[in-house]
Amino acid sequence: MKYFDGCKTAETLKKKYQKWAKALHPDNNPGKDTTAAFQEMQAEFSAAWDRLKDIHQAADGETYERETTETAAEFMDIIDRLTRIVGIDVELCGSWLWVTGDTKPAKDLLKQIGFRWAAKKGAWYYHREPWHKKGGRMTLDEIRAKFGTEKFASKSPDSLTA
Repeated sequence: MKYFDGCKTAETLKKKYQKWAKALHPDNNPGKDTTAAFQEMQAEFSAAWDRLKDIHQAADGETYERETTETAAEFMDIIDRLTRIVGIDVELCGSWLWVTGDTKPAKDLLKQIGFRWAAKKGAWYYHREPWHKKGGRMTLDEIRAKFGTEKFASKSPDSLTA
Protein backbone atom coordinates (compact mmCIF):
# COMPACT_ATOMS: atom_id res chain seq x y z
CA MET A 1 0.00 0.00 0.00
CA LYS A 2 1.26 3.40 -0.95
CA TYR A 3 -0.99 5.71 1.07
CA PHE A 4 -2.26 3.70 4.02
CA ASP A 5 0.76 1.75 5.29
CA GLY A 6 0.67 1.20 9.03
CA CYS A 7 -3.10 1.58 9.43
CA LYS A 8 -4.42 -1.00 11.86
CA THR A 9 -7.83 0.44 12.81
CA ALA A 10 -10.74 2.18 11.11
CA GLU A 11 -9.91 5.38 13.00
CA THR A 12 -6.29 5.57 11.82
CA LEU A 13 -7.42 4.78 8.28
CA LYS A 14 -9.96 7.64 8.37
CA LYS A 15 -7.37 10.07 9.70
CA LYS A 16 -4.95 9.21 6.92
CA TYR A 17 -7.73 9.43 4.34
CA GLN A 18 -8.59 12.97 5.47
CA LYS A 19 -4.94 13.95 5.21
CA TRP A 20 -4.50 12.50 1.71
CA ALA A 21 -7.87 13.77 0.44
CA LYS A 22 -6.91 17.30 1.47
CA ALA A 23 -3.45 16.99 -0.10
CA LEU A 24 -4.50 15.32 -3.36
CA HIS A 25 -7.95 16.71 -4.08
CA PRO A 26 -7.88 18.39 -7.50
CA ASP A 27 -9.70 21.47 -6.13
CA ASN A 28 -6.84 21.98 -3.66
CA ASN A 29 -4.16 21.80 -6.35
CA PRO A 30 -4.80 24.51 -8.93
CA GLY A 31 -2.45 24.23 -11.91
CA LYS A 32 -1.49 20.65 -11.03
CA ASP A 33 -3.31 17.52 -12.23
CA THR A 34 -3.70 15.28 -9.17
CA THR A 35 -6.78 13.43 -10.43
CA ALA A 36 -5.00 10.11 -11.08
CA ALA A 37 -3.22 10.15 -7.71
CA PHE A 38 -6.49 11.09 -5.95
CA GLN A 39 -8.34 8.20 -7.64
CA GLU A 40 -5.52 5.77 -6.82
CA MET A 41 -5.63 6.86 -3.18
CA GLN A 42 -9.42 6.43 -3.08
CA ALA A 43 -9.19 2.90 -4.51
CA GLU A 44 -6.56 2.01 -1.93
CA PHE A 45 -8.75 3.45 0.84
CA SER A 46 -11.72 1.34 -0.30
CA ALA A 47 -9.65 -1.85 -0.19
CA ALA A 48 -8.20 -0.98 3.21
CA TRP A 49 -11.66 -0.04 4.53
CA ASP A 50 -13.00 -3.48 3.63
CA ARG A 51 -10.26 -5.00 5.81
CA LEU A 52 -10.34 -2.57 8.74
CA LYS A 53 -13.90 -1.24 9.01
CA ASP A 54 -14.75 -3.43 12.03
CA ILE A 55 -11.45 -2.94 13.90
CA HIS A 56 -11.51 0.04 16.25
CA GLN A 57 -9.31 1.58 18.89
CA ALA A 58 -10.50 2.45 22.39
CA ALA A 59 -9.38 5.57 24.24
CA ASP A 60 -6.79 3.55 26.17
CA GLY A 61 -5.22 2.31 22.92
CA GLU A 62 -6.70 -1.18 23.07
CA THR A 63 -8.12 -2.54 19.83
CA TYR A 64 -11.55 -4.13 19.65
CA GLU A 65 -13.96 -5.35 16.98
CA ARG A 66 -17.40 -3.86 16.35
CA GLU A 67 -19.48 -4.16 13.20
CA THR A 68 -19.47 -0.96 11.15
CA THR A 69 -22.28 -0.12 8.76
CA GLU A 70 -20.63 2.94 7.20
CA THR A 71 -19.16 2.33 3.75
CA ALA A 72 -15.92 3.66 2.34
CA ALA A 73 -17.88 5.50 -0.37
CA GLU A 74 -20.03 7.29 2.25
CA PHE A 75 -16.99 8.51 4.16
CA MET A 76 -15.18 9.58 0.97
CA ASP A 77 -18.25 11.52 -0.15
CA ILE A 78 -18.52 13.35 3.18
CA ILE A 79 -14.84 14.35 3.18
CA ASP A 80 -15.05 15.44 -0.47
CA ARG A 81 -18.02 17.67 0.29
CA LEU A 82 -16.41 19.11 3.43
CA THR A 83 -13.18 20.04 1.62
CA ARG A 84 -15.23 22.33 -0.62
CA ILE A 85 -16.63 24.42 2.25
CA VAL A 86 -14.63 27.56 2.96
CA GLY A 87 -14.00 28.71 6.53
CA ILE A 88 -14.70 25.53 8.48
CA ASP A 89 -12.49 23.27 10.54
CA VAL A 90 -13.01 19.52 10.37
CA GLU A 91 -11.66 17.12 12.94
CA LEU A 92 -11.86 13.42 13.51
CA CYS A 93 -12.21 12.39 17.16
CA GLY A 94 -12.34 8.62 17.37
CA SER A 95 -14.92 7.69 14.73
CA TRP A 96 -16.83 10.99 14.97
CA LEU A 97 -16.43 13.94 12.61
CA TRP A 98 -16.78 17.40 14.18
CA VAL A 99 -17.11 20.67 12.24
CA THR A 100 -16.47 24.10 13.75
CA GLY A 101 -15.59 27.54 12.42
CA ASP A 102 -17.82 29.66 10.18
CA THR A 103 -20.50 26.99 9.75
CA LYS A 104 -23.60 29.18 9.44
CA PRO A 105 -23.32 29.57 5.62
CA ALA A 106 -22.90 25.78 5.32
CA LYS A 107 -25.71 24.84 7.72
CA ASP A 108 -28.06 23.43 5.07
CA LEU A 109 -25.29 21.41 3.40
CA LEU A 110 -24.13 19.99 6.73
CA LYS A 111 -27.70 18.92 7.51
CA GLN A 112 -28.03 17.38 4.05
CA ILE A 113 -24.84 15.35 4.57
CA GLY A 114 -26.19 14.05 7.90
CA PHE A 115 -24.49 16.28 10.46
CA ARG A 116 -26.34 17.32 13.60
CA TRP A 117 -25.86 20.45 15.68
CA ALA A 118 -24.55 20.05 19.24
CA ALA A 119 -25.59 23.36 20.79
CA LYS A 120 -23.68 22.93 24.06
CA LYS A 121 -20.49 22.19 22.13
CA GLY A 122 -21.11 24.83 19.46
CA ALA A 123 -20.19 22.32 16.77
CA TRP A 124 -21.68 20.03 14.14
CA TYR A 125 -21.10 16.29 14.46
CA TYR A 126 -21.41 13.24 12.24
CA HIS A 127 -21.45 9.66 13.44
CA ARG A 128 -23.00 6.90 11.37
CA GLU A 129 -23.08 4.16 13.98
CA PRO A 130 -25.77 3.84 16.67
CA TRP A 131 -24.59 5.61 19.79
CA HIS A 132 -25.87 5.37 23.32
CA LYS A 133 -24.90 7.92 25.95
CA LYS A 134 -22.89 6.45 28.80
CA GLY A 135 -22.40 8.69 31.80
CA GLY A 136 -22.31 12.49 31.81
CA ARG A 137 -21.91 14.93 28.98
CA MET A 138 -18.41 15.73 27.82
CA THR A 139 -17.20 18.99 26.38
CA LEU A 140 -15.57 18.97 22.97
CA ASP A 141 -12.18 19.45 24.67
CA GLU A 142 -12.83 16.41 26.88
CA ILE A 143 -13.79 14.38 23.80
CA ARG A 144 -10.57 15.48 22.10
CA ALA A 145 -8.53 14.49 25.16
CA LYS A 146 -10.21 11.10 25.49
CA PHE A 147 -10.26 9.98 21.85
CA GLY A 148 -7.51 12.06 20.28
CA THR A 149 -8.09 14.40 17.38
CA GLU A 150 -6.86 15.10 13.90
CA LYS A 151 -7.79 18.58 12.67
CA PHE A 152 -8.12 19.76 9.09
CA ALA A 153 -8.78 23.41 8.31
CA SER A 154 -10.51 24.31 5.07
CA LYS A 155 -9.16 26.92 2.72
CA SER A 156 -9.53 30.51 3.75
CA PRO A 157 -11.32 32.74 1.24
CA ASP A 158 -8.00 34.53 0.60
CA SER A 159 -6.32 31.33 -0.60
CA LEU A 160 -8.91 30.51 -3.24
CA THR A 161 -7.99 31.22 -6.82
CA ALA A 162 -10.40 32.38 -9.49
